[in-house]
Formats: sequence, structure tokens, C-alpha cells
Amino acid sequence: MARMMAIEAAVHVLEKEGVSVCFGVPGAAINPFYAALQRNGRIGHVLARHVEGASHMAEGYTRAKAGNIGVCIGTSGPAGTDMITGLYSASADSIPILCITGQAPRARLHKEDFQAVDIPSIAKPVAKWAVTVLEPGQVPYAFQQAFHLMRSGRPGPVLLDLPIDVQMAEIEFDPDAYEPLPTYKPAATRAQVEKALAMLNAAERPLLVAGGGIINADASDRLVEFAEIAGLPVIPTLMAWGAIPDDHPLMAGMVGLQTAHRYGNAAMLASDFVLGIGNRWANRHTGSVDVYTKGRKFVHVDIEPTQIGRVFAPDLGIVSDAGAALDLFIEVAKEWKAAGKLRDWSEWVKTCQVRKRSMLRRSDFANVPIKPQRVYQEMNSAFGEDVCYVSTIGLSQIAGAQFLHVYKPRHWINCGQAGPLGWTLPAALGVRVADPKRKIVALSGDYDFQFLIEELAVGAQFKLPYIHVLVNNSYLGLIRQAQRAFQMDFQVQLSFENINAPEIGVYGVDHVAVAEGLGCKAIRVTDPDNLQSAFAQAQQWMDEFQVPVVVEVILERVTNIAMGTEINNITEFEDVLDVPADEPELVRV
Repeated sequence: MARMMAIEAAVHVLEKEGVSVCFGVPGAAINPFYAALQRNGRIGHVLARHVEGASHMAEGYTRAKAGNIGVCIGTSGPAGTDMITGLYSASADSIPILCITGQAPRARLHKEDFQAVDIPSIAKPVAKWAVTVLEPGQVPYAFQQAFHLMRSGRPGPVLLDLPIDVQMAEIEFDPDAYEPLPTYKPAATRAQVEKALAMLNAAERPLLVAGGGIINADASDRLVEFAEIAGLPVIPTLMAWGAIPDDHPLMAGMVGLQTAHRYGNAAMLASDFVLGIGNRWANRHTGSVDVYTKGRKFVHVDIEPTQIGRVFAPDLGIVSDAGAALDLFIEVAKEWKAAGKLRDWSEWVKTCQVRKRSMLRRSDFANVPIKPQRVYQEMNSAFGEDVCYVSTIGLSQIAGAQFLHVYKPRHWINCGQAGPLGWTLPAALGVRVADPKRKIVALSGDYDFQFLIEELAVGAQFKLPYIHVLVNNSYLGLIRQAQRAFQMDFQVQLSFENINAPEIGVYGVDHVAVAEGLGCKAIRVTDPDNLQSAFAQAQQWMDEFQVPVVVEVILERVTNIAMGTEINNITEFEDVLDVPADEPELVRV
């Protein structure tokens, strides 16, 4: 049996569990880990500028590719507290990331030592497991348990806190004998699926709501296959956008109070049955339960038992991994269709298709300063179907979800429930590390961009190129719009006259200068007719210099984006397009 430091055994476990890169910031209490990482030499590392940024890089890395688990590393004290937002974001969206912190020696834990904080107690509400490992011999097996927990059931993050003397203690460990633990994922039974399909068969206007669990289970192809066999219109949630291509005849639009399509809400309101798979009935998707559920029955399939009935009690609940459930739905639906037992919903599908082609919003504005809707129209044209968008929160993300198009799973990478400002930039870097060849376009408002703007330097240092579309209205736009209900516009303006950049007027921060100062390239656009050339220039610079390229678009200061209090009460602040659409499409079979 080999003798080694406990932290060397931990690095061996990381490698055996498939980790090839970490994101973090070294410090005194975690230096033994970094020494072991250096000696190992086979696991890469990206040095962040802020530990919260490192945690979001780990999230982006996980979200980019099925099977990935991002690893975030920091020292004791504030590094751990900096990770909490990343843990919260990951926990809220069922994303596995491993956060590793250094800690004061065991003998000093109760003595208020320098940077000694009970980080597991702080992290427990936002982690599947958070623990200070107090015995050196437990270190490799704590890491083994961490990966087992992150992958089993509803995925989620784990924090391991390692006192420095525990890291450096010698233990017996044989890396060659190590094997990852098998994961646990509940699976639906045939009887449950047959009952769900019997309820579906009794419906006249059914919908299939696809949640983020579809993405986590890497089951998008099975979702589309089942929808095509049954002929069911699909409503992806924001976390599942791209699970079915936007141009698929069965893609019926997104539903919600903000990130929704007019035709998606109309389809939901006209439906009489909903089969939800891998979703959690988030309130910005549903609005009030009374409006959302009125006149329709529900079947809810979710990997986490306590999610079923959490928001409202379905008519049937099934605890199952989304992929396992879809395997059975496909099997039984094929049998029923072959036997003539499966109902034909083609007329309902045609109705949904007509809505999709006719209930639109206008985006062809020529205004200067630029209206945001035009930006997304030009992005659709410039970036095509292979683009992967990364975004977090704000009017930029809401309008993006209303106007952009997504065609592939894991090509809309978005933190859903937590929505921390600053997330977009480091998450995009994490996506780039996970996939060096993907076409990545991040989307931020000015405040999201400013939160962790220093991480641009990471992209420059480590040659992580991507395009960052920065829509700048010099406002906290979403909060300003929400303040309308209180008849105020208070402490949400970011505008000021920058004495060093008079050419930008009242738009305050010179983002071009900051981006260039951090080693990146940037271009500013003030006329909508120049957007295409700016995007082309950004692509050219990205390829040439291998750094992030910022395209700052100067928007009109105030634009209200469509949203409302209920899915049947959405306020449209701009023109809508009710396009005649007499000829229905045929369903793809």
C-alpha cells in the first residue's frame, strides 16, 4: 500500500472521477492542495480573479457538457464565503460542482484563528453536503462520497473543507484500487407510465412541459423522439430551452411571466392536460397556481420526490430520472401507436403551429439610440443555429429569451432560480474551457457585466475567446421597470458623465477602455445598421487574438420589456405582430 499525504490521495480521486481542470485562487490554507496538484501534473487549473468568479466558471463548465463536474478551489475564510453564491446558483438549478476550501488547523478551529470560519454551517442550506473533514484517513473517501452524492438523485453541489494539518498528514491509499461509486437514480415503472399515457389519451389539447432535468439527464433526443411518436406539442422551460429545436414543428413556445412567447402562453391557456418531465413549476413560469392549473390535469415526473407536490399537487406524480422515464414513455407509446391505441392530436398541433407563426413581437426597430429588440434580431442573423448563448438575469436576458432562437441542448446556458448578477462572464469562460471549439456568445446588461468584470483578464491570460454582447442602457433596467409599480425611479440609474470619455455622454463607464485595459478587445455600436459589421469584426478579433471580445451596444435609456403578473395578463409595451397564418404545417414524423 502506498503512503502519501492525504491531499495527494484527494488529487488522485479527482483524476479517477474524471476531473481534468479546476478553477480557483490559491492561499495559505489550501497550498498543500496546490502542491499536490502541481506534482500530479495531469489536472489543469484556471486562476480566477475572484473566488465567486471561479465558482461560476465551475458552473459554466458543468453546464456545458453532460458528465462534467466543475471544481472550484479556495483558501480558508473569505474564499469559502465567496463561493456561497456559486453554491446557491448550482443548488437551485441542480448543477453538480465541487467546492474545496482550506481551513485552519484542527487545534485552532475553536480559537477564532485567522480566516477560520465554520464554512460548512454557512454552506449547508445551499449544498447537498458540506463538511469539514477532521480525519486524514477519511479525505479520499470524503471525495468519493462527494462525487457519489453530486451525481445521484437530483444533482447538486458539495463543499469539502480541509484543515491544513489534515491535508498534510500521511495516510495509506492505493490509487490503483480506487473505483468511483455507482450512482443512484430512481426510475419510473411501466405501470406508472401506462397510467400517465392513459391520462394523456383522455386529453384533447395536451402539452409536454420539458424542464432542466431533461438537460441534466442528457435526454433531449429522447424528449424529441417521444414528442414525435405521440405528436405532442412541447413547452420547454427556460432551463430546458434547446432541448427541442426552436424550429421544430412541435416546439410550441415558452410559457411564463417574463421569458415567454406570446404563442407559448396562448398554448398553455388553451390546453387541458400537461405532462411535466424534469421541471419544478417555477413561479416565473407558472405565475399563480390558480391561473396556471385551471381547467387542466397534470402529471409530474421528477427525480426528486420532494419536488412533487411542492408547488401544487399533480393528478399523478412519478419519481424518476427524466431519461429513464422517457425511455419507458417511448417504449409504451410506440406499442400503443402500433396497436392504434394512441390518440391523434394533429389538429391541436396545427393550432399550436398557427399561433407560433402568427403571435409575434416586433423587432425591426431602426431607432437611434438602439432599441434592444433590434439587437436580438441581428444576433439571430449573425450567429446562426450553432451558437451557444450564456446569460443570467435582467431585461437583457428576458428580452433575449423572447427574441433569440436556440436549436441545441446546452446551447442556452443560464442560471435560472438564483440569477446572480456577474454570473455571465465567468460562466462563459467555464463553457469555453469545457468546449474549446463551441461558438459562444454571452449576453449581459451593463450591471451584470460590471459585477465580475475583472474576470475578463482570465480570458486574456488563458486564451479563452468568446463574444460578449453588452447591451448598455446605463440603468438597472429590470429593477427600474419593477419600480414603476411604486411610482419611483430611485437609485437605479448608472448614468454619469465620464470625464475621461466625453464621447459616450451620460453612459458612464467606458466599457471599451476597461475591456482593453484587462487585455481584451472591444467595439462600441451606436447605430443598429452597424451591428452586423460589429459582430463580424468581433469574430475576426476573437480568432486572431484568442481573447474575449466585447461588443457594447448603446441602447435607448428606457425600454419596458413585455411581462406581467399572470400568464393571461402580460403587458406588451411595444408593438406586437399578429400575422395571418392560414396554412398549417405538417407534423414531423
